[in-house]
Amino acid sequence: MSDKVIAIRRPMAAAALVLALALGGATAWYIAAGGHTALGASRTVAIKVADDSSPAMERVSFAAGFAPIVQPDLPAVVNISTSKMVKAETAENPFENDPFFRQFFGNGNGNGGGNGNGNGNQFGPQGQGPDQQQPQQQREMSLGSGVIVSTDGYILTNNHVVDGATDIKVTLEDKRVFKAQLIGADAKTDLAVLKIPATDLTAITFGDSSKTQVGDFVLAIGDPFDVGKTVTMGIVSATGRTGLRIEGNGAYENFIQTDAAINPGNSGGALINIRGELVGINTAILTGEEGGGSEGVGFAIPVDMARGIMQQLVTNGKVTRGYLGIIIQPVTPDLAKAFNLATTNGALVGDVKADGPAGKAGVHKGDIIVSLNGKPVEDYQTLRLQIAGTPPGQTVQLGIERGDAKQTVSVTLAELPDTPETAANTEGGEPAPSSLAGVEVQSLTSDIAQQLGLPSETHGVVVTDVDQSSAAAEAGLQRGDVIEEVNRQAVASVDQYNRAVKAGNPQEVLLLVFHNGVTSYVAIPTE
Repeated sequence: MSDKVIAIRRPMAAAALVLALALGGATAWYIAAGGHTALGASRTVAIKVADDSSPAMERVSFAAGFAPIVQPDLPAVVNISTSKMVKAETAENPFENDPFFRQFFGNGNGNGGGNGNGNGNQFGPQGQGPDQQQPQQQREMSLGSGVIVSTDGYILTNNHVVDGATDIKVTLEDKRVFKAQLIGADAKTDLAVLKIPATDLTAITFGDSSKTQVGDFVLAIGDPFDVGKTVTMGIVSATGRTGLRIEGNGAYENFIQTDAAINPGNSGGALINIRGELVGINTAILTGEEGGGSEGVGFAIPVDMARGIMQQLVTNGKVTRGYLGIIIQPVTPDLAKAFNLATTNGALVGDVKADGPAGKAGVHKGDIIVSLNGKPVEDYQTLRLQIAGTPPGQTVQLGIERGDAKQTVSVTLAELPDTPETAANTEGGEPAPSSLAGVEVQSLTSDIAQQLGLPSETHGVVVTDVDQSSAAAEAGLQRGDVIEEVNRQAVASVDQYNRAVKAGNPQEVLLLVFHNGVTSYVAIPTE
């Protein structure tokens, strides 16, 4: 379905934000705030965790300013510089296609003013020789920030700060420079762990981001614009921000939003509370223009999530996630009305992988998941995060509403696969009359199914055109989508589709739509 795009510019990199449906499992493990050793097995990282007896819990006097809070943490925030080799863009010769100038540069086939070796263009692009016409490589440099989390040199930062880097250097507060080893990275949460060969370092104290509330004072520490270490102050504007898709489709998000200034180079730096405890890793900013700086909308990864990711990266070198094998989507007011639901709580099952954990346990399309292990599910993003906190192989209890019936289903989670299944769109067939305003459809033939790359059991009608001014377009219906159900009735032909539309609610039609390899429900007003 069509996505709502929000302009965003991350520190050091541009990215688009869109609202997307959840796939399978969710963000990584959560670890309790107590205890001082976060990582075990083959490697361990001794971290400092604040507790009620810590001096850091004492009240701060605002008359003294924030210096007493910030000063102990400044040495724990470092500058990270990276480099990698990229292909240089080759500029085209602006005169190469001009007939007058081609008599001097040659026509490329040896018939023009070449050098006698059949090259025809003795100068190459922009006057270069033949041996220089291949794309050249150049070194690309970038800067970011990181947070020392242990006295023996483990550093937490953003994945996009070190992604693809062939050389990573860390500069400490005392100007010492170390070459860093990349321990592991997780693109789906934009986190990475580095290690430098140093000891007796100043490590930051971990706080509990679950206690962070809207309105709390926070401070962002980093190295923006490569001007040196900088501290900015603001408040927590929101918590639990999701659906931003900063790291693309399949990303897992639960951001703290803040108006503390976060600019290019702040990525990977620390977001601390007024007790000096780390509550987030600065990651992204929302901006209205390319190359812009902070506009008061910044995002940080909660430290509770970051600790879980760090644990897996250090211990296993990768992150594993729980997997239900379903596509879930939010219960919008329109969908709640179409499903005769009293509230918009819970997660709507839009698609089920037949041989996945939930499919084997009996979960169906159209089910509403209202609880997990006996606790209510507020929305589909909450369910994704909760599933992620459960290791693969563990059994969970899903509370499900199916029409008027309620039941509990036991599901043993699998491990989330790396690559979701997708299907391509097609221009699709001849239009046919449709009972849904602004939509033209055609019966799904074997040829069209082959073009779409559909599974053999797929049935329905193909959308061949959508009027962009229609309610269907506004709801996200696109050409190439396959409508499998209308008002909870399966359709296999245009006639069945039209009858189902006419027989349904005159104010709204509920469609089950196959798009990009998965199905989801769409409610379209008809009046």
